[in-house]
Amino acid sequence: MDITNLTINDFKNITYDKLRYRDTDRQGHVNNAVFSTFFETGRVDLLFNAGIPLLKEGCDFVIASIKLDFIKEITWPGEIRIGTKVERVGKSSLTLKQGLFQNDQCAAYAETVIVQVSRTTKRSEPLTDSALNLLNTMTGAAV
Repeated sequence: MDITNLTINDFKNITYDKLRYRDTDRQGHVNNAVFSTFFETGRVDLLFNAGIPLLKEGCDFVIASIKLDFIKEITWPGEIRIGTKVERVGKSSLTLKQGLFQNDQCAAYAETVIVQVSRTTKRSEPLTDSALNLLNTMTGAAV
């Protein structure tokens, strides 16, 4: 995927976060650590507001891997739009692709692998059939 040409329309799930003055650093732009918080907002919006529970009882979602590319700075004040889509669904994991957009410009891109893990054993647990079905409908770009 060419991340330099991403648009918000490349994502199925879109949410937003308000930029706060406290998010800025000494250079006057949003601190790079806050980018991860914005990506979290997008993940949570997709995984926990899907209409039906995605998590198997007694399990949690954990991040196994995250790759974040910084493309341009984000400046305060304003709003950030967060695009999220399910790229791939495995037996017990899923891969999300996300973009952060300010003024319709992509400022950052992330690829995250999330695994469903048993709270008891701390080992991966297969996704339920209903979760697999729903997650597979979330793959691809917006229509």
